[in-house]
Amino acid sequence: MAAAQGRLSDGAGGMDDAKEGDRGGGGAAPPAFQAAVQALRGSRLRPQIEVETTRAPQRLAPHAYALEATVVDGDEDLADGRLVLLHDPDGHDAWRGTFRLVTLVRAELEAEMAADPLLPEVCWSWLTGALSARGLSYGEPSGTVTRASSHYFGGLSERPATSQIEIRASWTPREGLGGVPDTAGHLASWCDLLAQVAGLPPAGPGDASIVTLPQRRDPQAR
Repeated sequence: MAAAQGRLSDGAGGMDDAKEGDRGGGGAAPPAFQAAVQALRGSRLRPQIEVETTRAPQRLAPHAYALEATVVDGDEDLADGRLVLLHDPDGHDAWRGTFRLVTLVRAELEAEMAADPLLPEVCWSWLTGALSARGLSYGEPSGTVTRASSHYFGGLSERPATSQIEIRASWTPREGLGGVPDTAGHLASWCDLLAQVAGLPPAGPGDASIVTLPQRRDPQAR
């Protein structure tokens, strides 16, 4: 498994990236946020998941850091997602903490899987199960699970219909020593979620309790 920092495409130093979401545009990020970002950058991920930094949102919190990931199998992309770490040193009433994690995860599905009426509940359980499997403490979870289908007509009529699942969620990671949450653990659990959605087998015994998505017959070509 490779370190997350080793898979980043921009090669920039961690603290420069930690400041890219500052509203003030010039001041150094708080030590707790810097430590949380460094933990993200030093995480070791399973080799099928490629991670790179991306521009963080500017208006959600005073400090933000964002990652994008793709689950890759050979030349095929099986799923993709985005994870954003937000930090407000003054706290946030809705978060009930000073940090918040926000995510978007997407993958294509087989038609019969997309038609399962229990699919939204199962997908949400993949997220909460991934966090619980690693013993992570968190609060105030919220989100949506959306499934959509596309049908093609006219000049595109030869294309087969496709279905997609999309998970949008956010949660508050509990803060530890020095007010710093276990962001490395939360990144690992998020990668577990990506792997589940992509249909990869569990990475270890700890993941065995999480329901896996059957491998799709026609994953998206890169």
